[in-house]
Amino acid sequence: MRITDTAHALAVAAELSAAFAEGAAARDADRTLPHAQVQALKDSGLLALSVPVEHGGIAAPATVIAEVFRLLAHGDPSLAQIPHSHYTFLEALRLQGTDAQQAFFYEKVLGGALFANAQSERGPHPIDVDATTLVLTEPDTYALDGRKYYSTGALFADWVIVRASLPDIPGETPTSSTPKALAFIAADTDGLQVVDDWDGMGQRTTASGTVTLDAVRVPTSQVVPFTPIFARPTTYGARAQLFHAALDVGIATAALAEGVRQSAKARPHFEAGVDTAADDPTVVHIAGEVTVTVRGAQALLAEAGRAVDAAAADLDEDSAAAASVAVAVAKVAATRASLEASSTLFELGGTRSASGAANLSRYWRDARTHTLHDATRWKLQHIGRYTLSGTKPPRHGQL
Repeated sequence: MRITDTAHALAVAAELSAAFAEGAAARDADRTLPHAQVQALKDSGLLALSVPVEHGGIAAPATVIAEVFRLLAHGDPSLAQIPHSHYTFLEALRLQGTDAQQAFFYEKVLGGALFANAQSERGPHPIDVDATTLVLTEPDTYALDGRKYYSTGALFADWVIVRASLPDIPGETPTSSTPKALAFIAADTDGLQVVDDWDGMGQRTTASGTVTLDAVRVPTSQVVPFTPIFARPTTYGARAQLFHAALDVGIATAALAEGVRQSAKARPHFEAGVDTAADDPTVVHIAGEVTVTVRGAQALLAEAGRAVDAAAADLDEDSAAAASVAVAVAKVAATRASLEASSTLFELGGTRSASGAANLSRYWRDARTHTLHDATRWKLQHIGRYTLSGTKPPRHGQL
């Protein structure tokens, strides 16, 4: 399917959200990977929302894509997280890809191709060092070796995007200053293996497993520079974090809605002297408190999206910084809202809501697992410095 405009995109996302919600509890409980649902996402046309108009897309604004993520996460947060890296790498392609690379990969995406990430590594090296390396073995071919973890969606991907170091000297040990690039690798490439070993307590069906790379041959035409993205003002990090925030807001709105459903089944406390839990003044107060938190997070998400779109339209150091800070504020609010709403739903629902068969703990487990991405304590540091002294935040993919 081809998405024709932003209204069409939101309508399709709403339909998928409702479809994804069906069976979400069972998929989580049994860790049943959502192959059929991911195929529906590929067929929906939503994966091409950010493709530029000149390449056949609609260049949907960040505000719309963020709302698409929120809707999908409202239905099933695991499914919503699977295309996150897809959109992030499309932005890297827009910023750093050659004309030929853009034409090639945009065509793939318009046809329903899904990109997935292979970025994170484990120590002992620092988190900003990629031990995985690209080594030029022929004039037009790199060899890629390494091991990546938390590779969300890689099992479902048509293309796995690997972030790797480009050492100046073959065999040189990468450091935090070693240039990095993105290798776009077809999922069926020899030497690329995706291992289904994700065992997180939440986001259980994201297939965030391990990717191993053993002498993978990568044509130079499939390698996009990554480090230069941060040498100038961009909205790369802000967009990535905006979509993460949207996932958390989606968890929050879904948890609040579930809490309301559970309250309709709950019995009021005997001291309230009322017939239904919805008339219990203590339950009413709890519902009011969590509604303010969740709706506040939704409003801040929308405001952050507008800041990202404004920066993209008139980009300089000031607008990029303002966008990053607005997104950081939204991410902090979204984290708090998702954790509060997913915990409060049990207060609204009472004892029966803690039934294991209902599996309502998945809301909190999803929130707690996903919000561990990109610690909000550091976002608060950058927000505070910007507020007090106008200090612009650093340029990286987590802000």
